[in-house]
Amino acid sequence: MKVKESEYLREKKPLLKKLLDALLEKYDYASILATDSLGKIYSVSKTGTNIREDANLTERGFCIKICNKGEIAEYSFNEISEEAIPGILKNVEENLVSLDGAIPAGIEAYHIDGLSDEKIVLNESTEYEEDPEELGNEKIIELLTRISEKGRAYDERFVNCSAAFSYQKYTKMFLSRNKDMTQNVMWSAAWLVVMGAAGEEIKDSYQPMSILGGSEILKNLEGTLETACKTCIELFDAQPIEPGEYECICMPDVTGMIVHEAFGHGVEMDMFVKDRALAQQYVGKQVASELITMHDGASTIPEVATFFFDDEGIPAHDTIIIKNGILQTG
Repeated sequence: MKVKESEYLREKKPLLKKLLDALLEKYDYASILATDSLGKIYSVSKTGTNIREDANLTERGFCIKICNKGEIAEYSFNEISEEAIPGILKNVEENLVSLDGAIPAGIEAYHIDGLSDEKIVLNESTEYEEDPEELGNEKIIELLTRISEKGRAYDERFVNCSAAFSYQKYTKMFLSRNKDMTQNVMWSAAWLVVMGAAGEEIKDSYQPMSILGGSEILKNLEGTLETACKTCIELFDAQPIEPGEYECICMPDVTGMIVHEAFGHGVEMDMFVKDRALAQQYVGKQVASELITMHDGASTIPEVATFFFDDEGIPAHDTIIIKNGILQTG
């Protein structure tokens, strides 16, 4: 099933277009980003049960961007109605347009030629098998409680087993003179923490997972419980690794993180523009095995970080960073 568009944003879209038309009469460029999202977290452990709205993932509001005489400015607001439009336009005029007096002495204003605004119309949704809202709080807590209790009973040395689930469902709308884009996305994450005690020694095993989807992930969470429990037991007899150099074979998802932290920041395109990227010297040269091809971008594969366009209204891409071992670009 596909994630449905926010009814709230659907209802407000005619007003947003009216506001946009008024902005475009005055300014060289104008766009509006509208967001409506819900995020929730569920957790069950020996110490208690918790359900809460995730403040970091729950938001509803709008952001105007204008480009006027080569200068960019933004204005955000939370409510829109027919009566509110004149006030919003007035705030934009008074607070954003006359910025010359706000620039401190000794700082030179940076002007641009304009912002790209190619013709794009889209309305895309990610897919899911089970909607957490339809499953309901009671059922989700029931599933997490069963997993937590089963984990605590697995071994007499286990003192706790925490089972948790979170999700975010959002609709984002981007409107400009030439763009009319809407995306509807839902992603979910779940994790287990098994904690055991042997004498004064405490060991814990952490098993996280995530999907571009809904509460169907809870089925996978229960399936990893035994792995988490066995890992915790094995850690009781584990010895510290001896310092030194080791050859490691990693799964692709782990490799991506290692690569990002090892040299990823140095090949970001802003570093190229500033001439701070050592990687510039290696474009077109071999930097990895011929077996390696590395992708970067929100449209590469359907995963938690997938989106169809960003908050600037730029469509998602699949960029090939390394192809057959050869560095292609930043």
